[in-house]
Amino acid sequence: MQPLHILLLIVAYFSVLIFISYITGKSANNQTFFKANNSSPWYLVAFGMIGASLSGVTFISVPGWVENQSMSYMQMVLGYVVGYAVIGLVLLPLYYKLNLTSIYSYLEDRFGRYSYKTGATFFLISRTIGAAFRLFLVANVLQLLLFDAYGIPFWVTVSITILLIWLYTFKGGIKTIVWTDTLQTLFMLIAVGVCIYTISSEMQISNIFSYVADSDLSKTFFFEDAKVGNYFWKQFLSGAFIAVVMTGLDQDMMQKNLTCRNLKDAQKNMFWFTIVLVIVNFFFLALGVLLTDYAQRNGIDAHKDELFPIIATKGTLGLTTALFFLLGLIAAAYSSADSALTSLTTSFSIDILEIDKRKEKKEQEKIRKKIHILFSFVLIATILIFKYFIADASVIAKIFTFAGYTYGPLLGLYAFGLFTKLHVKDKVVPYICLIAPILTYVISFYSKEKLGFDFGFFVLVLNGALTFIGLLLFKK
Repeated sequence: MQPLHILLLIVAYFSVLIFISYITGKSANNQTFFKANNSSPWYLVAFGMIGASLSGVTFISVPGWVENQSMSYMQMVLGYVVGYAVIGLVLLPLYYKLNLTSIYSYLEDRFGRYSYKTGATFFLISRTIGAAFRLFLVANVLQLLLFDAYGIPFWVTVSITILLIWLYTFKGGIKTIVWTDTLQTLFMLIAVGVCIYTISSEMQISNIFSYVADSDLSKTFFFEDAKVGNYFWKQFLSGAFIAVVMTGLDQDMMQKNLTCRNLKDAQKNMFWFTIVLVIVNFFFLALGVLLTDYAQRNGIDAHKDELFPIIATKGTLGLTTALFFLLGLIAAAYSSADSALTSLTTSFSIDILEIDKRKEKKEQEKIRKKIHILFSFVLIATILIFKYFIADASVIAKIFTFAGYTYGPLLGLYAFGLFTKLHVKDKVVPYICLIAPILTYVISFYSKEKLGFDFGFFVLVLNGALTFIGLLLFKK
Protein backbone atom coordinates (compact mmCIF):
# COMPACT_ATOMS: atom_id res chain seq x y z
CA MET A 1 0.00 0.00 0.00
CA GLN A 2 1.51 3.29 -1.13
CA PRO A 3 1.19 6.53 0.89
CA LEU A 4 -0.60 8.10 -2.10
CA HIS A 5 -3.38 5.48 -1.85
CA ILE A 6 -3.86 6.34 1.84
CA LEU A 7 -3.87 10.07 1.17
CA LEU A 8 -6.52 9.74 -1.54
CA LEU A 9 -8.64 7.56 0.77
CA ILE A 10 -8.46 10.11 3.60
CA VAL A 11 -9.30 13.03 1.29
CA ALA A 12 -12.31 11.19 -0.17
CA TYR A 13 -13.48 10.03 3.25
CA PHE A 14 -13.43 13.43 4.90
CA SER A 15 -14.91 15.11 1.86
CA VAL A 16 -18.01 12.98 2.44
CA LEU A 17 -18.11 13.86 6.16
CA ILE A 18 -17.72 17.58 5.48
CA PHE A 19 -20.50 17.39 2.89
CA ILE A 20 -22.80 15.78 5.49
CA SER A 21 -21.77 18.51 7.93
CA TYR A 22 -22.71 21.16 5.39
CA ILE A 23 -26.18 19.65 4.90
CA THR A 24 -26.95 19.05 8.59
CA GLY A 25 -25.38 22.31 9.81
CA LYS A 26 -27.70 24.65 7.94
CA SER A 27 -29.47 27.08 10.29
CA ALA A 28 -27.80 25.35 13.24
CA ASN A 29 -27.87 26.90 16.70
CA ASN A 30 -27.00 25.75 20.22
CA GLN A 31 -30.17 23.64 20.42
CA THR A 32 -29.06 21.90 17.24
CA PHE A 33 -25.49 21.47 18.47
CA PHE A 34 -26.48 20.10 21.89
CA LYS A 35 -29.70 18.13 21.21
CA ALA A 36 -30.22 18.01 17.40
CA ASN A 37 -33.59 19.72 18.01
CA ASN A 38 -34.81 16.35 19.37
CA SER A 39 -35.39 15.15 15.83
CA SER A 40 -33.02 12.17 15.38
CA PRO A 41 -34.53 8.90 14.05
CA TRP A 42 -33.93 6.22 16.71
CA TYR A 43 -32.60 3.64 14.24
CA LEU A 44 -29.87 6.02 13.06
CA VAL A 45 -28.86 6.72 16.66
CA ALA A 46 -28.77 2.97 17.44
CA PHE A 47 -26.65 2.12 14.42
CA GLY A 48 -24.29 5.07 14.90
CA MET A 49 -23.76 4.25 18.58
CA ILE A 50 -22.19 0.92 17.61
CA GLY A 51 -19.23 2.67 16.02
CA ALA A 52 -18.97 5.14 18.90
CA SER A 53 -19.00 2.31 21.47
CA LEU A 54 -16.42 0.20 19.68
CA SER A 55 -13.99 2.91 18.55
CA GLY A 56 -10.58 2.44 16.97
CA VAL A 57 -9.40 0.86 20.21
CA THR A 58 -11.78 -2.09 19.88
CA PHE A 59 -11.04 -2.32 16.17
CA ILE A 60 -7.36 -3.01 16.87
CA SER A 61 -7.10 -4.19 20.47
CA VAL A 62 -9.88 -6.79 20.76
CA PRO A 63 -8.55 -8.99 17.92
CA GLY A 64 -5.04 -8.64 19.38
CA TRP A 65 -6.30 -9.66 22.81
CA VAL A 66 -7.33 -13.15 21.70
CA GLU A 67 -3.79 -14.55 21.62
CA ASN A 68 -3.37 -14.27 25.41
CA GLN A 69 -6.95 -14.07 26.68
CA SER A 70 -8.78 -16.31 24.17
CA MET A 71 -12.38 -15.12 23.77
CA SER A 72 -12.84 -14.21 27.45
CA TYR A 73 -13.75 -10.65 26.47
CA MET A 74 -17.17 -12.06 25.50
CA GLN A 75 -17.87 -12.52 29.22
CA MET A 76 -17.70 -8.75 29.60
CA VAL A 77 -19.81 -8.20 26.48
CA LEU A 78 -22.57 -10.37 27.98
CA GLY A 79 -22.38 -8.19 31.08
CA TYR A 80 -22.96 -5.18 28.85
CA VAL A 81 -26.43 -6.56 28.09
CA VAL A 82 -27.42 -6.22 31.75
CA GLY A 83 -25.94 -2.72 31.93
CA TYR A 84 -27.78 -1.54 28.82
CA ALA A 85 -31.04 -2.89 30.27
CA VAL A 86 -30.49 -0.70 33.35
CA ILE A 87 -29.86 2.30 31.09
CA GLY A 88 -33.02 1.74 29.06
CA LEU A 89 -35.31 1.00 32.01
CA VAL A 90 -33.91 3.28 34.74
CA LEU A 91 -31.66 6.07 33.44
CA LEU A 92 -33.33 7.06 30.16
CA PRO A 93 -36.77 7.56 31.81
CA LEU A 94 -35.07 9.80 34.40
CA TYR A 95 -33.24 11.90 31.80
CA TYR A 96 -36.32 12.38 29.63
CA LYS A 97 -38.50 13.17 32.63
CA LEU A 98 -36.11 15.96 33.67
CA ASN A 99 -35.64 17.10 30.03
CA LEU A 100 -31.85 17.26 30.48
CA THR A 101 -29.30 18.64 28.05
CA SER A 102 -26.40 17.58 30.28
CA ILE A 103 -27.12 14.45 32.32
CA TYR A 104 -25.04 15.82 35.22
CA SER A 105 -27.69 18.46 35.91
CA TYR A 106 -29.46 15.67 37.80
CA LEU A 107 -26.76 15.76 40.47
CA GLU A 108 -27.48 19.41 41.24
CA ASP A 109 -31.19 18.72 41.71
CA ARG A 110 -30.50 15.67 43.87
CA PHE A 111 -27.52 16.72 46.00
CA GLY A 112 -26.38 20.26 45.29
CA ARG A 113 -23.97 22.41 43.32
CA TYR A 114 -20.71 20.83 44.53
CA SER A 115 -21.89 17.34 43.59
CA TYR A 116 -22.99 18.62 40.20
CA LYS A 117 -19.63 20.23 39.43
CA THR A 118 -17.77 17.18 40.73
CA GLY A 119 -19.70 14.79 38.48
CA ALA A 120 -19.19 16.98 35.42
CA THR A 121 -15.46 17.38 36.18
CA PHE A 122 -14.93 13.63 36.46
CA PHE A 123 -16.66 13.18 33.12
CA LEU A 124 -14.51 15.86 31.48
CA ILE A 125 -11.32 14.20 32.74
CA SER A 126 -12.50 10.69 31.84
CA ARG A 127 -13.69 11.51 28.35
CA THR A 128 -10.66 13.68 27.53
CA ILE A 129 -8.31 10.84 28.48
CA GLY A 130 -10.42 8.19 26.74
CA ALA A 131 -10.78 10.16 23.50
CA ALA A 132 -7.08 10.99 23.52
CA PHE A 133 -6.17 7.29 23.89
CA ARG A 134 -8.36 6.40 20.93
CA LEU A 135 -7.03 9.15 18.72
CA PHE A 136 -3.47 8.39 19.75
CA LEU A 137 -3.89 4.89 18.37
CA VAL A 138 -5.13 6.14 15.00
CA ALA A 139 -2.54 8.92 14.80
CA ASN A 140 0.21 6.34 15.34
CA VAL A 141 -1.08 4.17 12.51
CA LEU A 142 -1.45 7.14 10.15
CA GLN A 143 2.04 8.28 11.10
CA LEU A 144 3.49 4.88 10.30
CA LEU A 145 1.61 4.31 7.06
CA LEU A 146 1.45 7.83 5.61
CA PHE A 147 3.05 10.80 7.29
CA ASP A 148 6.49 9.26 7.93
CA ALA A 149 6.81 8.78 4.16
CA TYR A 150 6.45 12.54 3.68
CA GLY A 151 8.66 13.49 6.64
CA ILE A 152 5.75 15.02 8.58
CA PRO A 153 6.31 15.00 12.38
CA PHE A 154 3.88 13.35 14.81
CA TRP A 155 2.57 16.61 16.28
CA VAL A 156 1.45 17.74 12.82
CA THR A 157 -0.31 14.38 12.31
CA VAL A 158 -2.17 14.85 15.59
CA SER A 159 -3.09 18.45 14.77
CA ILE A 160 -4.47 17.44 11.37
CA THR A 161 -6.45 14.62 13.00
CA ILE A 162 -8.18 16.98 15.45
CA LEU A 163 -8.62 19.74 12.86
CA LEU A 164 -10.59 17.39 10.64
CA ILE A 165 -12.92 16.50 13.51
CA TRP A 166 -13.44 20.15 14.38
CA LEU A 167 -14.10 20.96 10.74
CA TYR A 168 -17.16 18.75 10.39
CA THR A 169 -18.58 19.17 13.93
CA PHE A 170 -18.14 22.89 14.72
CA LYS A 171 -21.50 23.91 13.29
CA GLY A 172 -24.04 21.08 13.50
CA GLY A 173 -22.59 19.34 16.58
CA ILE A 174 -24.59 16.30 17.67
CA LYS A 175 -27.00 16.58 14.73
CA THR A 176 -24.13 16.12 12.30
CA ILE A 177 -22.63 13.33 14.39
CA VAL A 178 -25.81 11.24 14.39
CA TRP A 179 -25.53 11.08 10.58
CA THR A 180 -21.75 10.83 10.23
CA ASP A 181 -21.57 8.10 12.90
CA THR A 182 -24.12 6.06 10.94
CA LEU A 183 -21.93 6.24 7.86
CA GLN A 184 -18.75 5.56 9.81
CA THR A 185 -20.25 2.53 11.55
CA LEU A 186 -21.22 1.13 8.15
CA PHE A 187 -17.66 1.60 6.89
CA MET A 188 -16.25 -0.09 9.98
CA LEU A 189 -18.49 -3.16 9.72
CA ILE A 190 -17.79 -3.53 6.00
CA ALA A 191 -14.06 -3.36 6.76
CA VAL A 192 -14.32 -6.13 9.36
CA GLY A 193 -16.33 -8.27 6.95
CA VAL A 194 -13.80 -7.79 4.15
CA CYS A 195 -10.86 -8.65 6.44
CA ILE A 196 -12.56 -11.81 7.74
CA TYR A 197 -13.38 -12.87 4.18
CA THR A 198 -9.88 -12.32 2.77
CA ILE A 199 -8.09 -14.03 5.67
CA SER A 200 -10.43 -17.04 5.62
CA SER A 201 -9.96 -17.30 1.84
CA GLU A 202 -6.18 -17.08 2.20
CA MET A 203 -6.28 -19.83 4.84
CA GLN A 204 -8.79 -21.86 2.78
CA ILE A 205 -11.38 -21.95 5.56
CA SER A 206 -14.79 -23.02 4.28
CA ASN A 207 -16.77 -22.59 7.50
CA ILE A 208 -15.57 -19.77 9.77
CA PHE A 209 -17.89 -20.64 12.64
CA SER A 210 -16.70 -24.26 12.78
CA TYR A 211 -13.08 -23.15 12.51
CA VAL A 212 -13.42 -20.71 15.41
CA ALA A 213 -15.37 -23.22 17.53
CA ASP A 214 -12.65 -25.87 17.04
CA SER A 215 -9.80 -23.47 17.81
CA ASP A 216 -7.88 -23.64 21.10
CA LEU A 217 -8.41 -19.88 21.31
CA SER A 218 -12.21 -20.13 21.33
CA LYS A 219 -12.56 -20.69 25.08
CA THR A 220 -14.98 -18.07 26.32
CA PHE A 221 -15.96 -18.81 29.91
CA PHE A 222 -13.44 -18.98 32.77
CA PHE A 223 -14.75 -20.27 36.11
CA GLU A 224 -11.60 -22.02 37.33
CA ASP A 225 -9.73 -19.37 39.35
CA ALA A 226 -11.49 -16.50 41.10
CA LYS A 227 -8.19 -14.71 41.67
CA VAL A 228 -7.36 -14.08 38.00
CA GLY A 229 -8.59 -11.07 36.03
CA ASN A 230 -10.62 -13.05 33.46
CA TYR A 231 -12.71 -14.99 36.02
CA PHE A 232 -16.29 -15.09 34.68
CA TRP A 233 -18.15 -13.29 37.44
CA LYS A 234 -15.54 -10.54 37.65
CA GLN A 235 -15.77 -9.80 33.94
CA PHE A 236 -19.53 -10.27 33.68
CA LEU A 237 -20.32 -7.94 36.58
CA SER A 238 -17.61 -5.51 35.49
CA GLY A 239 -19.15 -5.47 32.00
CA ALA A 240 -22.56 -4.61 33.45
CA PHE A 241 -21.18 -1.75 35.54
CA ILE A 242 -18.89 -0.51 32.75
CA ALA A 243 -21.89 -0.33 30.41
CA VAL A 244 -23.84 1.68 32.98
CA VAL A 245 -21.08 4.20 33.65
CA MET A 246 -19.38 4.43 30.25
CA THR A 247 -22.70 4.70 28.41
CA GLY A 248 -25.50 5.54 30.84
CA LEU A 249 -23.49 8.00 32.97
CA ASP A 250 -21.49 9.36 30.06
CA GLN A 251 -22.59 12.61 28.44
CA ASP A 252 -20.97 11.53 25.18
CA MET A 253 -23.13 8.42 24.72
CA MET A 254 -26.29 9.75 26.33
CA GLN A 255 -26.25 12.96 24.30
CA LYS A 256 -27.07 10.89 21.21
CA ASN A 257 -29.94 9.14 22.99
CA LEU A 258 -31.36 12.45 24.16
CA THR A 259 -31.68 13.61 20.54
CA CYS A 260 -34.42 11.04 19.90
CA ARG A 261 -37.99 12.33 19.55
CA ASN A 262 -39.22 10.75 22.79
CA LEU A 263 -38.42 8.19 25.49
CA LYS A 264 -39.99 5.29 23.60
CA ASP A 265 -37.72 5.88 20.61
CA ALA A 266 -34.67 6.16 22.85
CA GLN A 267 -35.51 2.83 24.50
CA LYS A 268 -35.98 1.13 21.12
CA ASN A 269 -32.57 2.50 20.19
CA MET A 270 -30.96 0.90 23.28
CA PHE A 271 -32.67 -2.45 22.68
CA TRP A 272 -31.51 -2.89 19.09
CA PHE A 273 -28.13 -1.35 19.78
CA THR A 274 -27.50 -3.99 22.47
CA ILE A 275 -28.32 -6.92 20.19
CA VAL A 276 -26.17 -5.71 17.32
CA LEU A 277 -23.25 -4.79 19.59
CA VAL A 278 -23.04 -8.33 21.02
CA ILE A 279 -22.97 -9.80 17.51
CA VAL A 280 -20.35 -7.33 16.28
CA ASN A 281 -18.06 -8.02 19.25
CA PHE A 282 -18.27 -11.75 18.54
CA PHE A 283 -17.06 -11.13 14.98
CA PHE A 284 -14.16 -9.02 16.28
CA LEU A 285 -13.10 -11.93 18.50
CA ALA A 286 -13.52 -14.40 15.63
CA LEU A 287 -11.30 -12.12 13.57
CA GLY A 288 -8.76 -12.25 16.40
CA VAL A 289 -8.68 -16.07 16.18
CA LEU A 290 -8.10 -15.91 12.41
CA LEU A 291 -5.39 -13.24 12.72
CA THR A 292 -3.51 -15.12 15.43
CA ASP A 293 -3.52 -18.37 13.47
CA TYR A 294 -2.59 -16.58 10.25
CA ALA A 295 0.40 -14.94 11.96
CA GLN A 296 1.61 -18.26 13.37
CA ARG A 297 1.27 -20.06 10.02
CA ASN A 298 3.16 -17.36 8.14
CA GLY A 299 5.85 -16.64 10.73
CA ILE A 300 4.65 -13.08 11.36
CA ASP A 301 6.01 -11.74 14.65
CA ALA A 302 3.17 -9.40 15.62
CA HIS A 303 1.21 -9.36 18.87
CA LYS A 304 -1.47 -7.39 20.72
CA ASP A 305 -2.19 -4.00 19.13
CA GLU A 306 0.30 -4.59 16.32
CA LEU A 307 -1.29 -7.84 15.11
CA PHE A 308 -4.17 -6.53 12.99
CA PRO A 309 -2.38 -3.50 11.45
CA ILE A 310 0.73 -5.44 10.42
CA ILE A 311 -1.15 -8.36 8.86
CA ALA A 312 -3.64 -6.09 7.08
CA THR A 313 -1.11 -3.62 5.68
CA LYS A 314 2.15 -5.53 5.39
CA GLY A 315 1.00 -9.11 4.79
CA THR A 316 -0.04 -10.91 1.62
CA LEU A 317 -3.74 -10.06 1.79
CA GLY A 318 -3.58 -7.44 -0.96
CA LEU A 319 -4.22 -3.73 -1.44
CA THR A 320 -8.00 -4.03 -1.04
CA THR A 321 -7.71 -5.51 2.45
CA ALA A 322 -5.16 -2.86 3.47
CA LEU A 323 -7.39 -0.01 2.26
CA PHE A 324 -10.49 -1.44 3.94
CA PHE A 325 -8.54 -1.94 7.18
CA LEU A 326 -7.48 1.69 7.14
CA LEU A 327 -11.01 2.82 6.25
CA GLY A 328 -12.43 0.78 9.13
CA LEU A 329 -9.84 2.07 11.58
CA ILE A 330 -10.42 5.71 10.67
CA ALA A 331 -14.20 5.24 10.75
CA ALA A 332 -14.13 3.49 14.13
CA ALA A 333 -11.82 6.07 15.69
CA TYR A 334 -13.54 9.15 14.36
CA SER A 335 -17.05 7.92 15.18
CA SER A 336 -15.94 7.87 18.82
CA ALA A 337 -13.71 10.95 18.82
CA ASP A 338 -16.08 13.37 17.05
CA SER A 339 -18.86 12.77 19.58
CA ALA A 340 -16.31 13.07 22.39
CA LEU A 341 -15.29 16.54 21.24
CA THR A 342 -18.95 17.56 21.00
CA SER A 343 -19.88 16.12 24.40
CA LEU A 344 -16.87 17.76 26.07
CA THR A 345 -17.95 21.07 24.58
CA THR A 346 -21.52 20.48 25.75
CA SER A 347 -20.61 19.50 29.30
CA PHE A 348 -18.12 22.33 29.82
CA SER A 349 -20.53 24.88 28.32
CA ILE A 350 -23.60 23.73 30.27
CA ASP A 351 -22.15 22.26 33.48
CA ILE A 352 -19.11 24.43 34.16
CA LEU A 353 -19.87 27.79 32.46
CA GLU A 354 -23.68 27.38 32.57
CA ILE A 355 -24.17 29.29 29.32
CA ASP A 356 -27.78 28.11 29.09
CA LYS A 357 -28.57 30.56 31.91
CA ARG A 358 -27.39 33.55 29.89
CA LYS A 359 -30.07 35.62 28.18
CA GLU A 360 -28.35 36.43 24.91
CA LYS A 361 -28.45 33.47 22.52
CA LYS A 362 -25.74 34.99 20.32
CA GLU A 363 -23.46 35.24 23.34
CA GLN A 364 -24.19 31.59 24.18
CA GLU A 365 -23.19 30.52 20.68
CA LYS A 366 -19.97 32.56 20.74
CA ILE A 367 -18.92 30.95 24.03
CA ARG A 368 -19.81 27.46 22.79
CA LYS A 369 -17.69 27.93 19.64
CA LYS A 370 -14.72 29.10 21.73
CA ILE A 371 -15.06 26.07 24.03
CA HIS A 372 -15.17 23.78 20.99
CA ILE A 373 -11.83 25.19 19.81
CA LEU A 374 -10.39 25.04 23.33
CA PHE A 375 -11.10 21.31 23.69
CA SER A 376 -9.61 20.67 20.27
CA PHE A 377 -6.33 22.05 21.61
CA VAL A 378 -6.74 20.11 24.88
CA LEU A 379 -7.04 16.84 22.93
CA ILE A 380 -3.97 17.68 20.84
CA ALA A 381 -1.92 18.39 23.98
CA THR A 382 -3.15 15.24 25.74
CA ILE A 383 -2.32 12.98 22.78
CA LEU A 384 1.20 14.42 22.58
CA ILE A 385 1.67 13.70 26.28
CA PHE A 386 0.50 10.11 25.79
CA LYS A 387 3.12 9.70 23.10
CA TYR A 388 5.65 9.36 25.90
CA PHE A 389 3.63 7.36 28.44
CA ILE A 390 1.92 4.57 26.50
CA ALA A 391 3.33 1.17 27.53
CA ASP A 392 3.13 -2.13 25.66
CA ALA A 393 -0.11 -3.47 27.19
CA SER A 394 -3.27 -3.47 25.06
CA VAL A 395 -4.76 -0.01 24.80
CA ILE A 396 -8.24 -1.26 25.55
CA ALA A 397 -7.08 -2.62 28.91
CA LYS A 398 -5.60 0.78 29.76
CA ILE A 399 -8.81 2.62 28.94
CA PHE A 400 -11.01 0.29 30.96
CA THR A 401 -8.58 0.26 33.88
CA PHE A 402 -8.44 4.05 33.87
CA ALA A 403 -12.24 4.20 33.55
CA GLY A 404 -12.52 2.13 36.70
CA TYR A 405 -10.90 4.96 38.61
CA THR A 406 -12.54 7.97 36.97
CA TYR A 407 -16.04 6.66 36.36
CA GLY A 408 -16.26 4.94 39.76
CA PRO A 409 -17.24 8.11 41.67
CA LEU A 410 -20.00 8.75 39.09
CA LEU A 411 -21.30 5.23 39.68
CA GLY A 412 -21.36 5.83 43.43
CA LEU A 413 -23.07 9.22 43.12
CA TYR A 414 -25.82 8.03 40.82
CA ALA A 415 -26.39 4.79 42.75
CA PHE A 416 -26.76 6.79 45.97
CA GLY A 417 -29.10 9.26 44.28
CA LEU A 418 -31.30 6.68 42.56
CA PHE A 419 -31.50 3.93 45.19
CA THR A 420 -31.68 5.94 48.41
CA LYS A 421 -33.70 8.94 49.52
CA LEU A 422 -30.86 10.23 51.68
CA HIS A 423 -29.12 13.58 51.30
CA VAL A 424 -25.43 14.30 51.77
CA LYS A 425 -23.28 17.19 52.88
CA ASP A 426 -22.76 18.66 49.45
CA LYS A 427 -19.43 20.38 50.16
CA VAL A 428 -17.85 17.09 51.24
CA VAL A 429 -18.70 15.25 47.99
CA PRO A 430 -15.61 16.42 46.00
CA TYR A 431 -13.31 15.06 48.71
CA ILE A 432 -15.14 11.72 48.83
CA CYS A 433 -14.85 11.41 45.05
CA LEU A 434 -11.10 12.09 45.21
CA ILE A 435 -10.35 9.77 48.12
CA ALA A 436 -12.34 6.80 46.73
CA PRO A 437 -10.14 6.26 43.62
CA ILE A 438 -6.98 6.56 45.75
CA LEU A 439 -8.24 3.93 48.20
CA THR A 440 -9.31 1.76 45.25
CA TYR A 441 -5.80 1.85 43.81
CA VAL A 442 -4.20 1.01 47.18
CA ILE A 443 -6.59 -1.89 47.85
CA SER A 444 -6.24 -3.22 44.29
CA PHE A 445 -2.43 -3.01 44.38
CA TYR A 446 -1.95 -4.74 47.72
CA SER A 447 -4.63 -7.30 46.97
CA LYS A 448 -2.69 -8.42 43.92
CA GLU A 449 0.75 -8.16 45.55
CA LYS A 450 -0.05 -9.78 48.90
CA LEU A 451 -3.04 -12.04 48.21
CA GLY A 452 -2.64 -12.78 44.51
CA PHE A 453 -6.18 -11.52 43.89
CA ASP A 454 -6.48 -9.44 40.71
CA PHE A 455 -9.49 -7.12 40.71
CA GLY A 456 -9.08 -6.53 36.98
CA PHE A 457 -11.88 -4.38 35.58
CA PHE A 458 -13.77 -4.94 38.85
CA VAL A 459 -11.95 -1.89 40.26
CA LEU A 460 -14.89 0.09 38.85
CA VAL A 461 -17.30 -1.67 41.23
CA LEU A 462 -14.91 -1.31 44.18
CA ASN A 463 -14.49 2.39 43.46
CA GLY A 464 -18.23 2.95 43.17
CA ALA A 465 -18.83 1.06 46.42
CA LEU A 466 -16.23 3.13 48.30
CA THR A 467 -17.81 6.33 46.98
CA PHE A 468 -21.24 5.07 48.07
CA ILE A 469 -19.93 4.26 51.58
CA GLY A 470 -18.31 7.69 51.81
CA LEU A 471 -21.63 9.35 50.94
CA LEU A 472 -23.36 7.26 53.60
CA LEU A 473 -20.85 8.37 56.22
CA PHE A 474 -21.53 12.03 55.47
CA LYS A 475 -25.28 11.89 54.98
CA LYS A 476 -27.36 14.70 56.43
